[in-house]
Amino acid sequence: EAIAPHVAEAQRTYPVAKEKFLAGLPDGQSFFLTTRLYDDSGKFEQVFIAVRSIEKGLVSGRVWSEISRVQGYKHGDDYTFAETELMDWLITHPDGSEEGNYVGKYLDSLYRGGT
Repeated sequence: EAIAPHVAEAQRTYPVAKEKFLAGLPDGQSFFLTTRLYDDSGKFEQVFIAVRSIEKGLVSGRVWSEISRVQGYKHGDDYTFAETELMDWLITHPDGSEEGNYVGKYLDSLYRGGT
């Protein structure tokens, strides 16, 4: 898979991002993790989860993407998944800058014609 090296980098750097979140992000910053949702037909969709908590290897939050491919999920749904299912992470800042988002930046570069 073309995104595999970017997923690996996100997973490698995730522990530092997780520690920032657990220590308490400054006002205006938000923490998102990317994972895949699967439906009964076997389809999947990569989505952002707005993280509420991380405990005992489980991430709890809300689906923060508009769902277009899989059935049974919608924006705002509560969702819990294992940290091992993490594909990417993102910390957003009030000024529009961000940390992480390795897979997202790679995919954006493809749509813009970069590498």
